[in-house]
Amino acid sequence: MDILYRTEATATGGRTGQARTTDGAFSVALVTPKELGGPGGAGANPEQLFASGYAACFLGALKFVAAQRKVQLPEDSAVTAAVGIGKRDDGEGFGLDVALTIALPGIDAALARALVDQAHIVCPYSHLARRGLDVRLALAD
Repeated sequence: MDILYRTEATATGGRTGQARTTDGAFSVALVTPKELGGPGGAGANPEQLFASGYAACFLGALKFVAAQRKVQLPEDSAVTAAVGIGKRDDGEGFGLDVALTIALPGIDAALARALVDQAHIVCPYSHLARRGLDVRLALAD
């Protein structure tokens, strides 16, 4: 693979700690949610970061695919990523559950489905997810 961009981030303290990119462009306090036995409160968690990254990346893939087809996406197009974490059925650890909801207001349903399906092929997060993560795609009503 020809790498076009690379970034680096370091986390300290685990789920309750700090994460920052090496270039200093991004820094976040990490707090384990109460549901996972942590204190909760101010700060983000890895699932929130993954959901944010996946949503942004998938919308970028949609814009790329739409541009290839010469389709103008509405300014209010949006992708919402719901990310859950839980114990895996095999008892070996934890797994993620992901659902993407895509809003493409004003786009014909058949075209929207075609764009979403192609974006799921193009998006690197989706490519990663297909290798062991079940991702459900749904168009917003």
